[in-house]
Amino acid sequence: MKNVSVARAPLLLIEDTMSLQMVYRSVLSSAGFRVAVAGTAAEGLAHFQSLKPAVVLLDLILPDRDGLDLMQELLALQPETNIIAITANGSVNRAVEAMRAGAHDFLVKPFDENRFLSAVQNALAERSPRRAATLAFVPPLDRPALTDTSGFIGSSDAMRRIHDTIASVARSMATVFITGESGTGKELCALAVHANSARASGPFIALNCGAIPQDLLESEVFGHMKGSFTGAISDKPGAAAAADGGTLFLDEICEMAPALQTKLLRFLQTSTVQPVGATRPKKVNVRIVCATNRDPMDAVRRGHFREDLYYRLFVVPIHMPPLRDRGEDIIEIAEAALMRFAEEEGRTFLGLDPAVRSMLPRLPWPGNVRQLLNVIRNVVVLNPGGWVTPGMLPSGLAAEPMESATTLAGPAVAPAPPPIDSLVGLTLAEAERRLIEATLASHAGSIPRAARVLDVSPSTLYRKIESWKAQAG
Repeated sequence: MKNVSVARAPLLLIEDTMSLQMVYRSVLSSAGFRVAVAGTAAEGLAHFQSLKPAVVLLDLILPDRDGLDLMQELLALQPETNIIAITANGSVNRAVEAMRAGAHDFLVKPFDENRFLSAVQNALAERSPRRAATLAFVPPLDRPALTDTSGFIGSSDAMRRIHDTIASVARSMATVFITGESGTGKELCALAVHANSARASGPFIALNCGAIPQDLLESEVFGHMKGSFTGAISDKPGAAAAADGGTLFLDEICEMAPALQTKLLRFLQTSTVQPVGATRPKKVNVRIVCATNRDPMDAVRRGHFREDLYYRLFVVPIHMPPLRDRGEDIIEIAEAALMRFAEEEGRTFLGLDPAVRSMLPRLPWPGNVRQLLNVIRNVVVLNPGGWVTPGMLPSGLAAEPMESATTLAGPAVAPAPPPIDSLVGLTLAEAERRLIEATLASHAGSIPRAARVLDVSPSTLYRKIESWKAQAG
């Protein structure tokens, strides 16, 4: 249950895009916050003067005024207000300007719901004498309690161990290395480490090393100077500098190019960053949390990841278990998601009927928690309410018990790897599908095992299989 004083604290959202207004307000309202919305700087200033909000979520790009100028005026009127600046993707330099001008935190679009609520809860906690207590899992009294921003749902032994580890390590400076399949909640784990640390009021900067082109990754991590390369039209501080005083989360760390791994190792050893084109390094105070959906030691053996960097980062390992190994946590997550999504969509659901409660833990869940949330969202959107029955689940899901995971490979997988001659004349997409289907067949339909053999993430195979099903349907 939320601390009432925190849950009722007024929030002000200043965002000119109507669709984003609706999304942000829905997330905040469903989390129990009272929120006022403005679409322009003038309207936001008027709301601010009348409401005196505890926290302001401010988009820095507004139609009638520069967001940074507005932020400075708001802080002059009420210095104790915590302002969360919102910037577009690729505008980290604007966010850094906002932090220097007095912003409490910043969010770079697109961000997920957990990161959004975490920023709001941290901002409110700094103003409130008591932090909100919204843990879905209540830890035993003989160990430190995690704050509400840890947000894990589930009381399985595996989750209890993760809570114990986070509570023990959060306030140290030790590097945390999170492993686990895609969709298991690695970024949420990193947020929990940050939120329970002494630097919770500092920024949390997340960077997906696999989603950024390798030739731009160095600039994204360490920044660059104006004119240092074609297209560098201004100075850019980079994620490491932006995380100064907080936490830098490097997701998919094993996808980082070898040359950049060398620079990251130097950064870890010296705590200094040197932007591309700069002549002098700069000292920063950053805690590193990293994650991968691969086996990092296997990446070392293959020569894809530096062994010395691995041992430098692999100080406190945390493994996020796959959903299929979490037993009744699946029901807890599904029921919590059902109530939250039902409130957002204005539907009334009574819960999961016994057949569904029996079925969900027996499914393979290759997409893990992310897939389960999508399934529950699908149920809420496509049905009016009542008890969730097997017939409400997405087509095909109920026919995929754990022991029949081979059906995830879609139509008739090949019984053995195809001869190379059989691939000649096929398109690249067709050859790729043949190879994936043959690998799945040789590993009893196990997507995680096939993904390890093919050296890709399980979520990549899952998306491809779903696309094949859609094409066949």
